[in-house]
Amino acid sequence: MISRRARAFDSSGIRKVFDLAARLDDPINLSIGQPDFSMPAEAQMAAKTATDAGKNGYTPTQGIAPLLSRLQEQVRRELGQPERHLCVTSGSSGALVLTLMSLVDPGDEVLIFEPAFLMYRPLVEFLGGICVVIDTAPSFEIDVAEVAAAITPRCRVILLNTPANPTGVVVSSKTVRELAHVAEQRGVTLVSDELYRSYCYDAPFASPATYSDKVVVIDGFSKSHAMTGWRVGWVHGPKPIIDACSTLQQYTFVCAPQVGQWAALAAIDCSMDIPLSECRRKRDRLMNELRQHYRFVQPGGAFYLYPEAPGGSGQAFAQRAVEEEKLLVVPGTVFGAADTHFRIAYTVSDAVLDRGIAALKRLA
Repeated sequence: MISRRARAFDSSGIRKVFDLAARLDDPINLSIGQPDFSMPAEAQMAAKTATDAGKNGYTPTQGIAPLLSRLQEQVRRELGQPERHLCVTSGSSGALVLTLMSLVDPGDEVLIFEPAFLMYRPLVEFLGGICVVIDTAPSFEIDVAEVAAAITPRCRVILLNTPANPTGVVVSSKTVRELAHVAEQRGVTLVSDELYRSYCYDAPFASPATYSDKVVVIDGFSKSHAMTGWRVGWVHGPKPIIDACSTLQQYTFVCAPQVGQWAALAAIDCSMDIPLSECRRKRDRLMNELRQHYRFVQPGGAFYLYPEAPGGSGQAFAQRAVEEEKLLVVPGTVFGAADTHFRIAYTVSDAVLDRGIAALKRLA
């Protein structure tokens, strides 16, 4: 009864951790990749006002006019590209789906950097594409010469994520500039997933779209404004690609949730400096506490730490963590072929973080 395409998908490794958490009594959950602070009060009020005003129906496919206009103005001003177009989507995941649907045909190659966000490979393969994997371990830095050598005539997309999930690595401005230039020279579309761009702790964020107007950018409010459940993202780039995304959204997601869009419009003007500084404090504390017990690359952004697993197997370590400490972390096999690391999400309360640090030290 089930299609071959659907059967090819395994249940998300992170979803399995969520299911396990629901069955445990008072687990130490360092697996959930979402902010632990509240969405801005102004956004909450805007959502309530919109609901009370009956703004609960469909919106134009591209998004409500005030939000679309505001985001376009912001993006064009930031990049100095007046012809850049934008579509509001059902979350950044919706933006990713629509972008890949617009660019990838069966047999096309998509270059990804592992470890990578868990949706990348399944979505490419769902569309009949072929993933060309560049393993960035152990430094998690990107070698642009290796990228150039991996591009074949069948390559259509380079999929970049910075700051990265799961490693927290922030790609340098030099590297993103070189990637943008290589992609443009070779006629490949560079898709930049910038959902964590507001979480940069040690160096300013650099977007490859700064260096090429051919780059497609995916962004959203989920991580930056703690609005994961409202499903409001956006994609911007060259007009033909964004027009294709808009058309495909009309036949799939229809539009982003209207109430969420009004909340997002209010959230744009809200300062998130305090919660972001709290994330940096937690990152620094976690690194300082674990430095003598685990090996890891310092994450310059996002809200994850990606240590090497004691004993060499991330899966075995994650299983032992559950059995001995009721500690939930995500094994690195969720993000790629290598079973060497595990991911910690540190956007939790200080009390949970304290428990997690103590458990991690005992396990080490």
